[in-house]
Amino acid sequence: MIPFNQALPYETISRDIYVRECPFCSAENILLPLRKDELPEIHDGKKKLLVFPCCQNKTKLIDADADYLLTDRPLVRRK
Repeated sequence: MIPFNQALPYETISRDIYVRECPFCSAENILLPLRKDELPEIHDGKKKLLVFPCCQNKTKLIDADADYLLTDRPLVRRK
């Protein structure tokens, strides 16, 4: 079962990956420093450090599918 408190929904536009909202600072429409062609490697087990450009918070990606990025720790949701 997927732990949804560790899952981050994303969207792709061309080769870029966006999230609607940063889970740390609540900034909107964030372009991640990650490319669509890196997703199969992450899905196959390669871990990737993700640094959010809006607030410099970090998390490690441990899996990816067509809709979600899975992190190694729960994501803080601030409202």
